[in-house]
Amino acid sequence: MSNTTNAAPGPTPTSVPRWARFVAIGDSFSEGLWDPYASSPDGVAAAPDDSREDVQRGWADRLADALTARRVAAGAPPIEYANLAIRGRLLHQIVAEQLPVALAAQPDLISLVGGGNDILRPGVDVDHISADLEDAVVRARAAGVDVLLGAGFKAGGALSFTRSRAGVFNANIWSIAQRHGAYVLDLWGMRSLADLRLWADDRLHLTGEGHRRVMNAALVALRVGPDDADFDRPLDPAPPAPLVEKAKAEAEWAREYVVPWVKRRLTHTSSGDGRAPKWPHPVRWPDARE
Repeated sequence: MSNTTNAAPGPTPTSVPRWARFVAIGDSFSEGLWDPYASSPDGVAAAPDDSREDVQRGWADRLADALTARRVAAGAPPIEYANLAIRGRLLHQIVAEQLPVALAAQPDLISLVGGGNDILRPGVDVDHISADLEDAVVRARAAGVDVLLGAGFKAGGALSFTRSRAGVFNANIWSIAQRHGAYVLDLWGMRSLADLRLWADDRLHLTGEGHRRVMNAALVALRVGPDDADFDRPLDPAPPAPLVEKAKAEAEWAREYVVPWVKRRLTHTSSGDGRAPKWPHPVRWPDARE
């Protein structure tokens, strides 16, 4: 296994990924909200065989697609892939519940992206969750597994209050990666994600296009080069919206998404309660979708 960080420039996009088994762990970001699998023209879902109507795709599934495509093109077997991420999970839950299952699957690559739900909480201890993250990285690296971490988003608007916390957490993430030879998906540095058009209506999760761009950033982080060299290009400027429309949109956002979020905090419930991982076992990817 490589013991380097992703600070240096990566190789060309023709590089063949060496990883044969990839497991994603985390929260809603890695589960893929809100990037649902599209339906084919005859209305049949293009997702793997699954009875849940809201199964999501997301950057991690897209990354497995890209890694498989490159391996197969070079004559190597498809990657094996599992995704244990569940929406609403805090970092300590990801480490306690998902990491042991992931390591038991004997992957050679794990993505561990979490902490965003912690950062949203006013009482978060950033150094504490950073210590939890480092312990997880140490465990994975001791097992010979490469680790892809994620530096959090640079939030704006009503979520700007999280910037200082996220900034400290991100600084810790880069230090952890440097100490233990992990890769870092630099979400903080993605300029295009400042555009709300790449975010779902809840402003907490990405659209499909946003997830596609993050997938390309992950390929850069892993030093195999992006599928789209211009993936972080900003969208064309949008026409300015009237102030009345902006105010209406803010009120609708608060009613539809902020109020339910606050209610879950007050009742100590989570959007992920009762949910199971969407792809709990490594499978040849994308065979499970056919």
